[in-house]
Amino acid sequence: MNKHVVVIYPHPDDESFGAAGSILQFREDGIPVTYLCGTLGEMGRNMGKPNIASRETLPQVRKEELKRACEVLDINLEMLGYRDKTLEFEDRNMVALHLKEFLDKIQPHLVITHYPEHAVHPDHNALGAAAIQAVQMMEEGDRPEVWAQAITNDFLEVLGTPEVINDISKHSEKKMEAIFCHASQANGVLSQFKQRETLDPRIENEVQRRFSIEQFYIWKFTD
Repeated sequence: MNKHVVVIYPHPDDESFGAAGSILQFREDGIPVTYLCGTLGEMGRNMGKPNIASRETLPQVRKEELKRACEVLDINLEMLGYRDKTLEFEDRNMVALHLKEFLDKIQPHLVITHYPEHAVHPDHNALGAAAIQAVQMMEEGDRPEVWAQAITNDFLEVLGTPEVINDISKHSEKKMEAIFCHASQANGVLSQFKQRETLDPRIENEVQRRFSIEQFYIWKFTD
């Protein structure tokens, strides 16, 4: 099986907020990474602060932001072409088969996706479930390992401690660079983080906590 990581999330910026540090670790080790991005995030409400997009231009703006982030992370990008905020209504089997086509071609050793029902957004849950189903459709001996990322407030209480806890502190600045490529989404929420030297120490500690660790569960197939 090839050393290749496939990341499957539904939106531009999910890769940067969710797994950029781990992606950078893989790239540092010379392992290729491909991002299968489900949608253009075209139904998002954020347009930048101040606005850099409109409802009409947001899809193209977010696509260009994603391309820049993928350049920062040095990863391959494939767009799956689904419509934002509709993945929960897509035929799960058809989405899984679509994903499996990519997995069969790439033959990764690892897939990173969202943990179904513990990923807050319906698109996250739906594409995470389809990604896991796609891997399960593969012959058992050909299946990559799956790291599932949970982001609900109670995931630790419900699921226990994740098996994979990556200290990505050495890559935290590069992760922030990738995040800020998504200017339409990140500037309003995280603009204060750009002036790290002026942050209140409590906020700085929160920045370190949120952006120095990435956690994943290893999915356990039952068949």
